[in-house]
Parts: sequence; C-alpha cells; structure tokens
Amino acid sequence: AADPIDETMWSYVRERGGDRVIRRILIANNGMAATKTIMSIRSWAYKTFGDERAVEFVVMATPDDLVANAEFIRRADEFVEVPGGSNANNYANVQLIVDLCISQNVDAVMVGWGHASENPKLGDLLVERSAALGKTVTFIGPTSPVMRVLGDKIGSTLLAQAAGVSTMPWNGDGLVATLDEDGNLPFEQFDPACIHSEEEAVEAANRIGYPVMLKASEGGGGKGIRKALNEAELRTAYPQVLGEVPGSPVFLVRLCVGARHLEVQVVGDAHGNAIALGGRDCSTQRRFQKIFEEAPPIVAPDAVFEKMMREAVNLCQSIGYRSAGTVEWMYIPSTDEYFFLELNPRLQVEHPVTEGITGVSLPATQLHVAMGIPLHNIPEVRTFYDQDTNGIGKFDLNYFKPSSAYPKHVLAARITAENPDEGFKPTSGKIERINFQSDTKVWGYFSVVADGGVHEFADSQFGHLFATGDTREEARKSLVLALKELFILGDIRTTVEYLSELLETPAFKENTIDTAWLDGLIASKSVGVDVKTDTAIINAAVYRAYKQVQDGIGAFKGSLEKGQLSTLILRELQELAVELTYLDVKYNFAVTPTAPDVYQLAINGQAIEVRIREQADGSLFVAYGAESHQLYAKE
Repeated sequence: AADPIDETMWSYVRERGGDRVIRRILIANNGMAATKTIMSIRSWAYKTFGDERAVEFVVMATPDDLVANAEFIRRADEFVEVPGGSNANNYANVQLIVDLCISQNVDAVMVGWGHASENPKLGDLLVERSAALGKTVTFIGPTSPVMRVLGDKIGSTLLAQAAGVSTMPWNGDGLVATLDEDGNLPFEQFDPACIHSEEEAVEAANRIGYPVMLKASEGGGGKGIRKALNEAELRTAYPQVLGEVPGSPVFLVRLCVGARHLEVQVVGDAHGNAIALGGRDCSTQRRFQKIFEEAPPIVAPDAVFEKMMREAVNLCQSIGYRSAGTVEWMYIPSTDEYFFLELNPRLQVEHPVTEGITGVSLPATQLHVAMGIPLHNIPEVRTFYDQDTNGIGKFDLNYFKPSSAYPKHVLAARITAENPDEGFKPTSGKIERINFQSDTKVWGYFSVVADGGVHEFADSQFGHLFATGDTREEARKSLVLALKELFILGDIRTTVEYLSELLETPAFKENTIDTAWLDGLIASKSVGVDVKTDTAIINAAVYRAYKQVQDGIGAFKGSLEKGQLSTLILRELQELAVELTYLDVKYNFAVTPTAPDVYQLAINGQAIEVRIREQADGSLFVAYGAESHQLYAKE
C-alpha cells in the first residue's frame, strides 16, 4: 500500500515546483548541530503535515556519545554506531558517511556545522556513488565546486572582488577570478593570490601596512590564524600558521582595528535566486570564537547594512550559491566602512538568532531548497516577504528588510564546558543535571540531558540560550536573568557566571564593543566571577563537617551490625577539626554538632551556628545568619 505521508509530501513538493522528496536523512554530526537539525525539521513536519515523523532521521553515534547519553541519539529514529576517537574516525570521515548513506538507504545527508560540513569531497563522493547506484543521495548544502571555492578564504575573496564586493586590503588586492564551466576556480587565477614564503608575507605586509592577520585559507575555529603587529611577530607567526593547517594556502590581510563582526544570512536555491534574511552581530569574540550573537545588527545604519545585504546576495547569485550560507563582514562604526571577510558555505551555530527575528526555520528552508523548491514558493520565506504564506508564484525577492523594521531584538549566549579561571580550557566529564526554565522571553536547547556528559572528543558547546525583547536592553536583561537561573550540576566547569558578568559591563550595555574587546578584558583580568570568599569557605566547611559526621555514624552502625560496640567513634564526632585551603590560605575550623541538624563552626575566636537539612538528591540546605544556601559539592 502507498504511504499516505509519501503521497502528501510529493503533492506538497510538486505544487511548489520541486523535483524530489526527501523522507530519510542521515545526520553526519553529533551534539548541538544534530540536535537542532532534528528539532527544527520535526517542528516543520508537524506544522505542515500533522506528523513530526514525516521525515526520518538516522544518526551516527560513537561509543563516547552513547556513554554520554547524548540528546541527539534519543531524538533520532535510528542510530548507527561508528568508531570513537577523533572526528577523523567518524563525523569528518567522508568515506564512512557515504558508505552509511548507501547502507542506510537514505535520501539525503545533512551535516550542519563543523566536521565535514565544508568538505567538498563529501558532495563529490555522493555524486559518484549516486551515479553508480542509479539513485540520487542529496547533499543538503551547496554544490561541491562552490563549496570548494568558498571553503577557501582566498578563492572566496577573489570571487568577491570579481562581484564588486568591498574587501580589506590584502596581498591579493586587485586580483579577480571567475569559475570555469565545471564550477572550479582555475589554478592560474588562484595561485597569484597566495603567500608562498615568509619573505612574500613580509613584503605584502610592508605594502598594505601593519597590523596584519596571517591566515590559512582552509583554517577555521581559531586555527591557522595569527595577528602580527610588526615584522618580527609576522616571522614568528608564519611557521605557526603553516603548522596548524598543514598544506593549506596562506594569505595576509590588514587587521581591522575597532571593527565589528557583522553577518548577512543568505539562502540560494537551484533556480538562480538568492535572498538575505537579515543579519547578525557577532562582535563578542574570544580568540576569534563567538561568545554572544545578536540580531538585528543595530550598530550599522539601515542604509549601510542594506548595501552589505545587497552585495552578499549579488555574490551568491554570481556563483550560483545554493542552500543556507553566511556572508561575514568587518564593519567600522567610526567611518561606516565595511569589508568582506568570508562566505561560510554552511549553516552557522548562531542561526537561531536569525530565526528569532525572521520567523524562517533555516534547516527546514535548506530541506525545501534540497527538494528543488524555489525560494518564492517556500511558505515561511513568503511570510517574511509579506506574501500569502500558502500561495504559489514569483514575486520580487529584491527586497532587503532594514534592521529598524524588526519589532524585536534577539540576543544569544553559547553555553560551553570551559574553565574561565584557566584560560577557558575545555573540560569534560559527567553532567548530573541541567535545570533551565524557558519563558516567553527566553528559550534554549542543550545537546546533553540529565545523567549525560561532555566527552573529551565532543565540542565544548553543549547549550545555547536565546533572549528576545522589544529592545536590545530588554533582551540583555532577560538573558542575564536566564543565565543566573541556569543550573548545571556535574564534573565540568562552565562559562555561565562569566557570561552574565560580561553582559553587565558598561561597554556591552552601551553597545560600544569591538572584536578585540573581550580578549582585552581577559588579558587585563578586569572581568571575573564575583565569589564571596567568606560564604564559599563557610559552605565548604559545613559540607566537609557534615560528611565527616555522616561517615562516622555509618561506621558506628556498621560496628553494631558486627556485634561490636565502640564509643570512640561517637566521641570523635563531638568536635571535629576541619581544615580548608582557599587561594593559598589555610582555614582551621572547630566544628561542634549541637543537634542532629545544627552545627557550630568556630574559627579565630568567632563562632556561627548553622542549620543543615539533607535533601533527597544529596544536596544540603544550610542556613546561618540571614543567609540560606543549597550546597552541591564534591571532594
């Protein structure tokens, strides 16, 4: 019998000008990317067909993901266990991904971000295997030739210059390139824009002026990029950049000082259309890694940002870009100048910020494009352009909604397993509990759940919070409150408290930051988590004393069960010596239990009475003076 959902989807796709139905997708990713993709498309499927399982998801899962109780595995229809270890064994292994596409009989593969998301070999292999099998397995993303060029920062900058896009002074100034008939960038056009030696780098820097950024064109995520203020630093940086991204071409660009990092969210279809779904401001960065993201980018005047959106769309159309992508810009508020940075040929981590202001689900839009549906027939895109949501037919896509036209502001914070006290060093371990309450102003999602964890091969980000307000300030306040209420219990360290402190700084409130702002704060240690030393020390002493008493009572009961009676244990519990060291200072407490739930703590001639109540989850409610706290602790 025919599958009614299959027939319904075929009718939906044909009516909207598409040419294929995608019912079964392999998610070649884990963590946040896999979780969000499944969430978004399930939501679209239910709203559209009344069945959230209209599209099936097969996920890859490593032994580490399974042990960590990863959320994306629970959400999927099926999982296939793949080798553990680094991503070269699993999520970045394009041969493995293609083999799974065939063995699992999927219609398409979706990556999201990270791992193999920008590897054109994945699309190449899918085309080869599809031809051999006589069945198309679609890559939900750009075509391989376009991805190959755009994944390379040199190639994308050459194409941007050819499309008349504003670019920063760099070693390839004035050079242009065009794709050949196969969609590739000819080597003879590409090679002159590369730095081939340390001496070439120095020569280019002298021409364009310091400070400069030396970059590996295939780098990303903070790798293969170095700042140099002078020739000596540039000579030191050159071998470092080559070593971090072996084999990658290298280029050099003048550093933008006092700049903001703004983005234009673009989507192209298979029919030559491209649109801009507003923009984002991602200027809060640590070592080139984004911390906060917000939309719309109100720091830029409407007229200036409209030009950025228009140039972004022109670039996409000039190269036949398909699917979701992000054109990144450096914007200088003092002069209203802007310069092309790169076009990321994939979905970005921060895409829900755009969804929050536009109402357009980007993973669902990617799916529509992959099914051959033109942009003007995608319901949510039509709504964004104030067209009849369920209508069919062309309309003018050449409209760029100004930032001031959006009725709300969205501000997001990435939740990561990093230790801000140790230079944001990644941490891993068990997560026992995450308590987060969504409300009308704030929502969030996490890639781990209770009794889960962040393993050593996982991305450090395991959560993302999004606050909405009528103004930026309203969104900021809502996000601060959400971070203060977010409770994470486990072996990992997180940046949650540090993020709330950053949001309270005058520069962030006044929106006067730039891309170097956060690194400057970290270097000067001018922002940190406010720890009340006295409270921390008393709570630690209470926890340790309570644990000693409970251990002693347990030992006494154990001796009774063995027919032994020893009062020595009880006498030792009448007064306890508790020693703590905090910030290299020792504290010696004398602790006297005066009742089963009351302890007296004495130190340096001062005493305080503490009431204690153990909770079912092992935590302690403690009260002393005018304060009360719930304690979770581990030795």
